[in-house]
Amino acid sequence: MTLYALKPRFQNLLRPIAARLAGAGVTANQVTLAAAVLSIAVGGLLSLPDRPPALFLLLPLWLFLRMALNAIDGMLAREFGHKSRLGGYLNELCDVVSDAALLLPFAYLPPFAAWAVVLVIFLAALSEYAGVMGPLVGASRRYDGPLGKSDRAFVIGALGAWIGCGLSLPSWISWLMPVLAILLIATSVNRVRRGLREP
Repeated sequence: MTLYALKPRFQNLLRPIAARLAGAGVTANQVTLAAAVLSIAVGGLLSLPDRPPALFLLLPLWLFLRMALNAIDGMLAREFGHKSRLGGYLNELCDVVSDAALLLPFAYLPPFAAWAVVLVIFLAALSEYAGVMGPLVGASRRYDGPLGKSDRAFVIGALGAWIGCGLSLPSWISWLMPVLAILLIATSVNRVRRGLREP
């Protein structure tokens, strides 16, 4: 079970917004690129030295908005005729870049080890690649957990809210990144295994 399973309900709430954007001439690719550019901007801002802890409150807010934009670009593509081959590339590549940008600030934040954060960034990208490989072997695009994109966003957002509220991080939380790495390995394995099981 993963938070991705809640996506259809979330999309139903956002469908009127997608319709208005389509009517205004906004394309799915524009929404995808805007989400990636803003993710890089937020990640860059939070990676600056001497940034105030309150700035990390941007993370939960932006991650929620990013999730909404990701749902909207999908609806624009499928329901409003914006689907394109370029959009397929942008959808996957921009997600990986955005994830990396939003995880990077934790590499500069004690007690997290920079190598562990970089490992999580790499394994997050690998898990998405494992999901994308499904159609290449005749299976569907896999979104299996236990640590899919929505689940990672929840963890990162919760961390951002904790730090942004001025609460200190206990030393034991340094183990969080290695635990996330293990869950990401399990996610990649699940996506490959379940893709292979599809008829």
